[in-house]
Amino acid sequence: MKNMLAVITLSFGLATGWQAFGATIGVEGEVRALYDRFVTAQNARDLDAVRQMLSDRPNFLWISDGKPFWGREAMIGRMASFQQAEVWRVEPEFASSKVVQIDGETAYLHIPLVLVLGRKEDPARFNWLVEVLCHKAAGQWRIAALFTTEDKRPMASK
Repeated sequence: MKNMLAVITLSFGLATGWQAFGATIGVEGEVRALYDRFVTAQNARDLDAVRQMLSDRPNFLWISDGKPFWGREAMIGRMASFQQAEVWRVEPEFASSKVVQIDGETAYLHIPLVLVLGRKEDPARFNWLVEVLCHKAAGQWRIAALFTTEDKRPMASK
């Protein structure tokens, strides 16, 4: 019965749109929905949609490969360079993600993912850990900071 309720709840969220559904599932659901939209926009290579999900404050920060990029336009420029590859896809592991709520308008998302990158014939797969600081202002959740690092945990054997 519990699983059936979860399926009905998830179906309702998908049918009504995550933003409306987020109001009933709280900060955790809203943050996860924001990141889901962010991933969808990245995978569609829709940098304008990505831009709209990022904070427009000058102190927006993306740490990528150990280097800081300040401001959302710097992130968009770097992301655009990555997306020159034939294949560029993010595969988040939502089941392994965790949301840490700071207050009603700030939360932190930890999510492992696989970045698929390269040529169509043989793209590389990289395991990453992504930390996302989300902030709600004027009724809208935005990404205020992203910290990405290689996931150095041992791979599970199959």
